[in-house]
Amino acid sequence: MKKKILALTLACAATLSLLAGCGGKKDDKTVVVGASPTPHAGILEVAKEIMAEEGYTLEIKTFNDYIMPNEAVEDGSIDANYFQHITYMNDFNASNGTHLVSVAEIHYEPFGLYAGKTASLDALSDGAQIAVPNDATNEARALLLLEQEGLITLNKDAGINATILDIVDNPKNLEIVELEAAQIPSRLADVDLAVINGNYAIGAGLKVSDALAIESADGAAATAYVNVLAVKEGRENDEAIQALVKALKSDEVKEYMEETYQGSVVPVF
Repeated sequence: MKKKILALTLACAATLSLLAGCGGKKDDKTVVVGASPTPHAGILEVAKEIMAEEGYTLEIKTFNDYIMPNEAVEDGSIDANYFQHITYMNDFNASNGTHLVSVAEIHYEPFGLYAGKTASLDALSDGAQIAVPNDATNEARALLLLEQEGLITLNKDAGINATILDIVDNPKNLEIVELEAAQIPSRLADVDLAVINGNYAIGAGLKVSDALAIESADGAAATAYVNVLAVKEGRENDEAIQALVKALKSDEVKEYMEETYQGSVVPVF
């Protein structure tokens, strides 16, 4: 029994640099944030240096999907995430019973319509295929962009909840191909055109300047799809979380966004 007690004591002592004791309380100077590889993780790397100057440690965990980083915030595996827009977060809460809240609006990534087998909108043939994301909020956003460009007309009441069932006029008989958002860049050559999320476009080496069309900055998209730093409800005022908000809204981060992404990532602070 004494040997077991000694072993437990040593185990606790070995983890004191990471934990505040055997109860498992994390060091309150460390913030673990989930992020998409691009552009969010890169932006967080800039914030990481700023936080270090204030005595905080920022740990960045990258995710390649839109579900796990929200589940991880909800179950407490990570402290926050930075990968999603506000509309997606609200829809996720409604669909999954989670309790995520935005603590800061950071940037906006314009959706772009990119050429695949067809090089321009004028050259689009009857029955052409256009790929769009298949998750609810991003599909609506893609359809609104197609409507903006006069390719389809949506039910006037659909708004940011639009689905392909809300298409009331499709003069070119376009085939809307619903794909997982992350897969669309790799399928670009298989379709005529594709509407691609900003972060996945960046990851595929596409630029806003490459797009045949982008969302209007004066439209609802800039508000409805602003990317946020999200935490679980109740943690909004944690000192470390507020330190991260301050770092993400710094001049250094703003300059990094503007110089690195040149219009593909637009700071909103």
